[in-house]
Amino acid sequence: MVEIMWHLTGYWTSLTILLVLCLFLRPPGSHASVGYKPNIVLILADDLGIGDVGCYGNDTIRTPNIDRLAKEGVKLTQHIAAAPLCTPSRAAFLTGRYPIRSGMDASNDYRVIQWAGASGGLPPNETTFAKILQQQGYITGLIGKWHQGVNCESRNDYCHHPLNHGFDYFYGMPFSLMNDCQITQPPEKDRVLRTKFWLYTQTIGLAVLTLAIARLTGLVSVTWKIITCFAWFGFLFFASWFSSYGFIRYWDCIMMRNYEITEQPMVVERTTSLILREAISFIERNKHGPFLLFVSFLHVHTPLITTELFLGKSRYGLYGDNVEEMDWMVGRVLDAIDKKGLKNTTLMYFASDHGGFLEAREGKAQLGGWNGIYKGGKAMGGWEGGIRVPGIFRWPGVLPADTVIDEPTSLMDIYPTVTYLAGGIVPQDRVIDGRNLMPLLQGSLQHSEHEFLFHYCGMYLHAVRWHQKDSGALWKAHYVTPIFQPEGAGACYGRGICPCFGEGVTHHDPPLLFDLSRDPSEAKPLSPGTEPLFDTVISRIERAVQEHRQTLTPVPEQLSWYNNIWKPWLQPCCGTFPFCWCDKEGDSAHPAL
Repeated sequence: MVEIMWHLTGYWTSLTILLVLCLFLRPPGSHASVGYKPNIVLILADDLGIGDVGCYGNDTIRTPNIDRLAKEGVKLTQHIAAAPLCTPSRAAFLTGRYPIRSGMDASNDYRVIQWAGASGGLPPNETTFAKILQQQGYITGLIGKWHQGVNCESRNDYCHHPLNHGFDYFYGMPFSLMNDCQITQPPEKDRVLRTKFWLYTQTIGLAVLTLAIARLTGLVSVTWKIITCFAWFGFLFFASWFSSYGFIRYWDCIMMRNYEITEQPMVVERTTSLILREAISFIERNKHGPFLLFVSFLHVHTPLITTELFLGKSRYGLYGDNVEEMDWMVGRVLDAIDKKGLKNTTLMYFASDHGGFLEAREGKAQLGGWNGIYKGGKAMGGWEGGIRVPGIFRWPGVLPADTVIDEPTSLMDIYPTVTYLAGGIVPQDRVIDGRNLMPLLQGSLQHSEHEFLFHYCGMYLHAVRWHQKDSGALWKAHYVTPIFQPEGAGACYGRGICPCFGEGVTHHDPPLLFDLSRDPSEAKPLSPGTEPLFDTVISRIERAVQEHRQTLTPVPEQLSWYNNIWKPWLQPCCGTFPFCWCDKEGDSAHPAL
């Protein structure tokens, strides 16, 4: 018996030593396996340029908290948005799929959801990462901007609402921030169209007045019945457009908690503190986890709502003030995680939905972001400045600190990455374009799994990127590029935003070709005379395009003209329509500051 016990003791001792050796003598490059479900915090800025952040080269705007995140984690230098505008980019982020697959891109000029009372939005049959994590036992929350639609057929069906897409809790703006939300700002939505409507209304009114005076003075023999009919026509025309455009603050600038409207219109001066309060409260309520928190900032979208604490504090005007306030908000979220002892069990992620808005100006003041050395910006589907964004991960003990990865990655990669960490499985009945980033982030994989990335502007393919791993080349072919106004200006200042099709673009045959590994600014297009591999590269990319298009299936266009017009019967309303106004927050926001 003693001999048996001696042998068992020796067995367990040897096994313990072997386990210790396995843990502490891991070969370099192997990644730690995680035996638990981590908390996941995803922070997405709105319209932030890659050149606006200190750790990406900005030396005038202070972003110490985002920089700290990069110092303690992994920074991606080729992190690519799937679209250059809010609605389609965020749809791709949530589903891991190019927005053209879900119908969340447009063939017209209205490339984002235009109204909170529109019928378009993220289709109910799309499976978001929130829905998968919810099924894996996560408490899921979205704080901030949604911009993926609300209702389909009735005011309260909430078919596109966050709670119908896997989020247990939602507090924020179902639509998007814009100048119309702030009384002191000039109108933004359809400014040119509204000006025309006013002109037509005034013309009709002047015509009716002229006819009435002429009738009274006996200059014309038009009957009063005709004049009255003409006047009614003018009134109905005015009512038809002013009922929507005249009350944009009430229709679009609203805040919701789950299905309940809390502010209509929103009080923009306290929105920052409300969003911050809600994000911190969510972390505190669910500290025992696991939880998924998606913090979707309204910063740094125009009109750059900034609190007095940060006004005039930066060296880059109001835009710089807004960026620095957003960085402070990131710091408050990080502090909430760290103070609750969740730092080592939480994956943190920070990015922007697309590039900075170059055309956002007021006089000589720049109100949009800076995209560093990269050409183009927001709304430009092909140029790097419109789609290359900051991308930072932190997870102490699991991901290496102070690491830079210069490989093509996508916002769509978040989907399979968090699904993997939660122990879920991505849907098998549809194409998922994202790739699990954990092997790349942990160093067990040296190259991105993306060989090709397709860059759409609306539903139009503008460019394709080919990562030729064996040679290290990063080819990019542009089939369509926007025409800058004025020529050579680097943006569409004359139009206000660059188009995807029509007279405002140039088609290239053969396509413009760049090697981003040698020319990241896309300054000097290659040609058969300067690049011996030109024809080979173009041929390979075109074959990839054909293969990609074979994977696309027709789906309803969520951003069609009909789906994107204002429908009174779908308008979220906290009262009896059309008497929609309420304030259920009062002054409760200030303690968060």
